[in-house]
Amino acid sequence: MSRIAGLLRRTFGIVREHVGTDHLGNKYYSIPEQKTWTGRQVRAKRMVEAANPAEYEYMEGNIPIEWEAWIRGRRKEPPSIEELMMNESQRNEIKLKAMELEEKDLALQAKEHEEGLVATPARTVAKGHASAAVFGKEELSEEPTSTANKFQPGSWMPTSKK
Repeated sequence: MSRIAGLLRRTFGIVREHVGTDHLGNKYYSIPEQKTWTGRQVRAKRMVEAANPAEYEYMEGNIPIEWEAWIRGRRKEPPSIEELMMNESQRNEIKLKAMELEEKDLALQAKEHEEGLVATPARTVAKGHASAAVFGKEELSEEPTSTANKFQPGSWMPTSKK
């Protein structure tokens, strides 16, 4: 660490070192371990400056996996551009193979159904979760229900909402 950088760090506070930028425009910085002007030791930190700084607009996937691993300390060195490109091409290749396999599986299921080997899967929609105590039971409605033939005025009283 140079004396000038140390002097600047002590004088103006934190000095961060730019480590890299990803294809989304996020900038990654490393703040080396340092001492404050009071002599307290501050550990090294890693941080990202998002390309889109609005926190509410952050979505999963805005930081590549390799950079996230570096920020969280799961890897010592930041990822290289070659590594990022290679991993991205591998991910795209896996997606293509998965799509091809899905198409083959659907074609095989359709063929087996036409030959009468398998029944088509029943498409049912269940409300709630199977582990719930009321699963599959009809819910009693608090709304008044009657038909015109059986209706008697004053037979229904609304429940109190306490």
